Amino acid sequence: MVRRFLNGYKKQIYTGINSTMTEANPRAMLGTFIRAHRERLPISGKSLARRRTPGWRREELADAAGVGLTWITWLEQGRDVSASAAALARLAEALRLNPAERASLFDLAGRRDPVEPGEPPTDIAAHVLALPLLMKVPAYLLDHLWTARAWNKAAEKLFTGWLDQGAEKNLLRYVFLSEAAQSLIADWPERAQRLVAEFRADLSRRPRDAAMQALVDELSAQSKLFTKLWRAQTVLHREGGERGFCNAQGGIDRYQQTTLLVASQVECKLVCLAPLR
Repeated sequence: MVRRFLNGYKKQIYTGINSTMTEANPRAMLGTFIRAHRERLPISGKSLARRRTPGWRREELADAAGVGLTWITWLEQGRDVSASAAALARLAEALRLNPAERASLFDLAGRRDPVEPGEPPTDIAAHVLALPLLMKVPAYLLDHLWTARAWNKAAEKLFTGWLDQGAEKNLLRYVFLSEAAQSLIADWPERAQRLVAEFRADLSRRPRDAAMQALVDELSAQSKLFTKLWRAQTVLHREGGERGFCNAQGGIDRYQQTTLLVASQVECKLVCLAPLR
């Protein structure tokens, strides 16, 4: 009796481990995801009485998505089957996925969604604009064009020639077209190079954004350095790190920069600079 109990207990543990390992496989996770959302699809009243399982059958999903039944079956089984972006897009529509679910489908399949994100909102929520004011250290909020939309007094004091005066608040225009930036930023050539690479990463996610492309064209026409750096095709993720700014006494004030993305408005970046002692 005791031995039978222990053997059963070991079997449960082993099964649980295998289940966890299978779930960690992206293909298995994709199959589980598709099946769960297929079974959530509503069915008509006439068909409801004849169904023993919830949701749509695989045949119905395959027909709605314009794909083969075998393809759907193998995907749900977690098999090593090719899934093109176009087929996944049709599958997402058939499954009636919301934006977050659609993103998960493509992430699990290792594909890029062919449908580009919609136009970024021009209006930023008041509670988002208020974020820099909640910070005691220099902080500013950038929109998708890297134009400062809000900042606090500490940032205004630090960024002379940008946040303290004038109507121009675009970070790239300031860095490449303003002499004040070269006097303020201690390692200006390196920072300028990195900013271009980081902006290219943003544009790569929105390659048809007319406003972003217009900004690139404008800067290319006015700055030889920007043109050179842009043609280099360097791409970098935006990272934090130590930043140096020249002060009026001839020294350098150093800060730790951190960039935070706003979940409710993902095109916005909150940049904070904590003084280093």
